[in-house]
Amino acid sequence: MAALDARSLSANDAHVLSALFDPESSPSAAVKIVPTSAPSLPHIPASELPRLQALEAAAIRPLNVPSPSKDVVDDAVDQLSDLIKQHPNYASAYANRAQALRLRSGEDIYTDENVAESTVLLADLSRAITLASPPTPQSPLSPLQAKVLSTAHSHRGYLLLKAQTAVMAGKQGSLPAELWKKTGDELEEMASRDFFLAGRYGDRTAQQMAVKTNPYAKMCGAIVKGALREEIKGSVGGR
Repeated sequence: MAALDARSLSANDAHVLSALFDPESSPSAAVKIVPTSAPSLPHIPASELPRLQALEAAAIRPLNVPSPSKDVVDDAVDQLSDLIKQHPNYASAYANRAQALRLRSGEDIYTDENVAESTVLLADLSRAITLASPPTPQSPLSPLQAKVLSTAHSHRGYLLLKAQTAVMAGKQGSLPAELWKKTGDELEEMASRDFFLAGRYGDRTAQQMAVKTNPYAKMCGAIVKGALREEIKGSVGGR
Protein backbone atom coordinates (compact mmCIF):
# COMPACT_ATOMS: atom_id res chain seq x y z
CA MET A 1 0.00 0.00 0.00
CA ALA A 2 1.39 3.45 -0.95
CA ALA A 3 2.53 5.69 1.88
CA LEU A 4 0.30 8.67 2.68
CA ASP A 5 1.74 11.92 1.33
CA ALA A 6 1.44 14.55 4.06
CA ARG A 7 1.37 17.24 1.38
CA SER A 8 -1.99 15.89 0.13
CA LEU A 9 -3.68 16.46 3.50
CA SER A 10 -5.98 19.40 4.09
CA ALA A 11 -5.25 21.62 7.08
CA ASN A 12 -8.21 20.04 8.91
CA ASP A 13 -7.07 16.48 8.13
CA ALA A 14 -3.58 17.32 9.34
CA HIS A 15 -5.02 18.71 12.57
CA VAL A 16 -7.14 15.59 13.10
CA LEU A 17 -4.22 13.23 12.56
CA SER A 18 -2.04 15.34 14.84
CA ALA A 19 -4.64 15.10 17.59
CA LEU A 20 -5.05 11.36 17.09
CA PHE A 21 -1.35 10.63 17.52
CA ASP A 22 -0.43 13.35 20.01
CA PRO A 23 0.13 11.71 23.43
CA GLU A 24 -0.94 14.93 25.15
CA SER A 25 -4.37 14.71 23.50
CA SER A 26 -4.97 11.22 24.85
CA PRO A 27 -7.69 10.85 27.53
CA SER A 28 -5.08 9.14 29.70
CA ALA A 29 -2.86 12.24 29.66
CA ALA A 30 -4.02 13.47 33.05
CA VAL A 31 -3.87 17.10 34.11
CA LYS A 32 -1.68 18.16 37.00
CA ILE A 33 -3.55 17.61 40.27
CA VAL A 34 -1.80 19.21 43.21
CA PRO A 35 -2.38 17.65 46.65
CA THR A 36 -3.69 20.20 49.14
CA SER A 37 -3.86 20.16 52.91
CA ALA A 38 -7.52 21.21 52.71
CA PRO A 39 -10.14 20.99 49.93
CA SER A 40 -10.31 23.99 47.63
CA LEU A 41 -12.52 25.25 44.81
CA PRO A 42 -12.25 28.34 42.62
CA HIS A 43 -14.40 31.33 43.66
CA ILE A 44 -14.93 29.96 47.19
CA PRO A 45 -12.88 31.28 50.14
CA ALA A 46 -11.03 28.50 51.96
CA SER A 47 -12.59 29.62 55.25
CA GLU A 48 -16.10 29.24 53.82
CA LEU A 49 -15.74 25.92 52.02
CA PRO A 50 -16.07 23.54 55.02
CA ARG A 51 -19.43 25.06 55.97
CA LEU A 52 -20.74 24.77 52.41
CA GLN A 53 -19.56 21.18 52.19
CA ALA A 54 -21.37 20.36 55.45
CA LEU A 55 -24.63 21.84 54.14
CA GLU A 56 -24.22 20.00 50.86
CA ALA A 57 -23.47 16.69 52.59
CA ALA A 58 -26.57 17.07 54.78
CA ALA A 59 -28.70 17.66 51.68
CA ILE A 60 -27.51 14.60 49.74
CA ARG A 61 -26.96 12.13 52.58
CA PRO A 62 -30.59 10.87 52.55
CA LEU A 63 -30.15 9.97 48.86
CA ASN A 64 -27.52 7.35 49.65
CA VAL A 65 -30.04 4.50 49.87
CA PRO A 66 -31.09 1.98 47.19
CA SER A 67 -34.42 3.66 46.33
CA PRO A 68 -35.00 7.04 47.94
CA SER A 69 -38.62 8.20 47.88
CA LYS A 70 -39.77 11.09 45.72
CA ASP A 71 -40.23 13.26 48.82
CA VAL A 72 -36.65 12.59 49.90
CA VAL A 73 -35.32 13.47 46.44
CA ASP A 74 -37.49 16.58 46.25
CA ASP A 75 -36.18 17.72 49.64
CA ALA A 76 -32.57 17.23 48.51
CA VAL A 77 -33.22 19.26 45.35
CA ASP A 78 -34.81 22.03 47.41
CA GLN A 79 -31.91 22.16 49.88
CA LEU A 80 -29.33 22.25 47.09
CA SER A 81 -31.33 24.95 45.31
CA ASP A 82 -31.28 27.05 48.47
CA LEU A 83 -27.53 26.52 48.75
CA ILE A 84 -27.03 27.58 45.14
CA LYS A 85 -29.21 30.66 45.64
CA GLN A 86 -27.11 31.75 48.60
CA HIS A 87 -23.76 30.76 47.05
CA PRO A 88 -24.12 30.89 43.23
CA ASN A 89 -20.39 30.28 42.66
CA TYR A 90 -20.25 26.96 44.53
CA ALA A 91 -19.59 24.49 41.70
CA SER A 92 -20.11 21.28 43.66
CA ALA A 93 -23.71 22.15 44.56
CA TYR A 94 -24.63 22.40 40.86
CA ALA A 95 -23.06 19.01 40.12
CA ASN A 96 -24.94 17.38 43.00
CA ARG A 97 -28.25 19.05 42.17
CA ALA A 98 -27.87 17.63 38.67
CA GLN A 99 -27.41 14.17 40.20
CA ALA A 100 -30.55 14.65 42.30
CA LEU A 101 -32.56 15.88 39.32
CA ARG A 102 -31.34 12.89 37.32
CA LEU A 103 -32.47 10.60 40.13
CA ARG A 104 -35.88 12.26 40.21
CA SER A 105 -36.35 11.96 36.44
CA GLY A 106 -35.51 8.26 36.28
CA GLU A 107 -34.19 6.49 33.19
CA ASP A 108 -36.56 8.31 30.82
CA ILE A 109 -34.91 11.68 31.28
CA TYR A 110 -35.93 12.90 27.81
CA THR A 111 -39.72 12.96 27.75
CA ASP A 112 -42.16 15.75 26.99
CA GLU A 113 -42.95 15.98 30.69
CA ASN A 114 -39.27 16.26 31.65
CA VAL A 115 -38.13 18.96 29.20
CA ALA A 116 -38.00 21.70 31.85
CA GLU A 117 -36.17 19.45 34.29
CA SER A 118 -33.64 18.15 31.76
CA THR A 119 -32.96 21.75 30.71
CA VAL A 120 -32.09 22.69 34.30
CA LEU A 121 -30.05 19.51 34.70
CA LEU A 122 -27.84 20.23 31.70
CA ALA A 123 -27.53 23.87 32.72
CA ASP A 124 -26.38 22.78 36.19
CA LEU A 125 -23.67 20.57 34.75
CA SER A 126 -22.47 23.31 32.41
CA ARG A 127 -22.39 25.80 35.29
CA ALA A 128 -20.45 23.39 37.51
CA ILE A 129 -17.91 22.89 34.73
CA THR A 130 -17.56 26.64 34.11
CA LEU A 131 -17.03 27.41 37.78
CA ALA A 132 -14.59 24.58 38.48
CA SER A 133 -12.52 24.72 35.28
CA PRO A 134 -8.92 25.94 35.57
CA PRO A 135 -7.94 29.09 33.60
CA THR A 136 -5.88 27.02 31.14
CA PRO A 137 -5.70 23.27 30.36
CA GLN A 138 -2.17 23.23 31.83
CA SER A 139 -3.11 24.94 35.12
CA PRO A 140 -2.81 22.79 38.26
CA LEU A 141 -5.97 22.03 40.19
CA SER A 142 -6.96 20.60 43.56
CA PRO A 143 -8.29 17.04 44.02
CA LEU A 144 -11.77 18.40 44.87
CA GLN A 145 -11.74 20.56 41.75
CA ALA A 146 -10.75 17.55 39.62
CA LYS A 147 -13.51 15.45 41.19
CA VAL A 148 -16.21 18.04 40.45
CA LEU A 149 -15.00 18.36 36.86
CA SER A 150 -14.72 14.62 36.20
CA THR A 151 -18.20 14.02 37.66
CA ALA A 152 -19.86 16.86 35.74
CA HIS A 153 -18.21 16.07 32.40
CA SER A 154 -18.94 12.35 32.72
CA HIS A 155 -22.58 12.98 33.68
CA ARG A 156 -23.08 15.39 30.78
CA GLY A 157 -21.43 12.95 28.38
CA TYR A 158 -23.86 10.23 29.45
CA LEU A 159 -26.83 12.57 28.99
CA LEU A 160 -25.61 13.54 25.52
CA LEU A 161 -25.49 9.87 24.54
CA LYS A 162 -29.04 9.50 25.85
CA ALA A 163 -29.98 12.50 23.71
CA GLN A 164 -28.41 10.81 20.69
CA THR A 165 -30.62 7.78 21.33
CA ALA A 166 -33.68 10.05 21.47
CA VAL A 167 -32.71 11.65 18.15
CA MET A 168 -32.19 8.28 16.49
CA ALA A 169 -35.66 7.28 17.70
CA GLY A 170 -37.18 10.45 16.21
CA LYS A 171 -37.89 12.03 19.61
CA GLN A 172 -36.04 15.34 19.16
CA GLY A 173 -39.03 17.21 20.56
CA SER A 174 -38.40 15.71 24.00
CA LEU A 175 -34.93 17.28 24.20
CA PRO A 176 -33.99 20.64 25.72
CA ALA A 177 -33.98 23.47 23.17
CA GLU A 178 -30.17 23.58 23.08
CA LEU A 179 -30.02 19.97 21.82
CA TRP A 180 -33.06 19.28 19.68
CA LYS A 181 -31.52 20.63 16.46
CA LYS A 182 -28.35 18.54 16.88
CA THR A 183 -27.82 15.45 14.77
CA GLY A 184 -27.04 12.08 16.29
CA ASP A 185 -23.43 12.34 15.12
CA GLU A 186 -23.04 15.82 16.61
CA LEU A 187 -24.39 14.65 19.96
CA GLU A 188 -22.05 11.66 19.98
CA GLU A 189 -19.10 13.91 19.21
CA MET A 190 -20.11 16.27 22.05
CA ALA A 191 -20.40 13.28 24.40
CA SER A 192 -16.98 12.03 23.32
CA ARG A 193 -15.47 15.41 24.16
CA ASP A 194 -17.03 15.36 27.63
CA PHE A 195 -15.81 11.82 28.28
CA PHE A 196 -12.37 12.85 27.05
CA LEU A 197 -12.23 15.70 29.58
CA ALA A 198 -13.67 13.56 32.39
CA GLY A 199 -10.91 11.05 31.66
CA ARG A 200 -8.24 13.72 31.85
CA TYR A 201 -9.60 14.71 35.26
CA GLY A 202 -9.27 11.14 36.53
CA ASP A 203 -12.38 9.14 35.56
CA ARG A 204 -11.07 5.83 34.15
CA THR A 205 -14.46 4.69 32.85
CA ALA A 206 -14.82 7.97 30.99
CA GLN A 207 -11.42 7.37 29.38
CA GLN A 208 -12.77 4.16 27.86
CA MET A 209 -16.00 5.85 26.78
CA ALA A 210 -14.03 8.63 25.09
CA VAL A 211 -12.28 6.10 22.88
CA LYS A 212 -15.49 4.22 22.08
CA THR A 213 -17.37 7.37 21.06
CA ASN A 214 -14.51 9.23 19.31
CA PRO A 215 -15.62 9.61 15.66
CA TYR A 216 -12.04 9.83 14.36
CA ALA A 217 -11.01 6.74 16.30
CA LYS A 218 -13.99 4.91 14.80
CA MET A 219 -13.02 6.10 11.33
CA CYS A 220 -9.43 4.97 11.76
CA GLY A 221 -10.62 1.65 13.18
CA ALA A 222 -12.85 1.09 10.17
CA ILE A 223 -9.98 1.89 7.80
CA VAL A 224 -7.64 -0.51 9.60
CA LYS A 225 -10.26 -3.28 9.60
CA GLY A 226 -10.88 -2.75 5.90
CA ALA A 227 -7.16 -2.89 5.13
CA LEU A 228 -6.77 -6.07 7.16
CA ARG A 229 -9.68 -7.71 5.34
CA GLU A 230 -8.15 -6.81 1.97
CA GLU A 231 -4.76 -8.10 3.09
CA ILE A 232 -6.26 -11.40 4.29
CA LYS A 233 -8.31 -11.71 1.12
CA GLY A 234 -5.19 -11.08 -0.96
CA SER A 235 -3.11 -13.61 0.91
CA VAL A 236 -5.82 -16.26 0.59
CA GLY A 237 -6.29 -15.54 -3.12
CA GLY A 238 -2.55 -15.75 -3.72
CA ARG A 239 -2.24 -19.28 -2.42
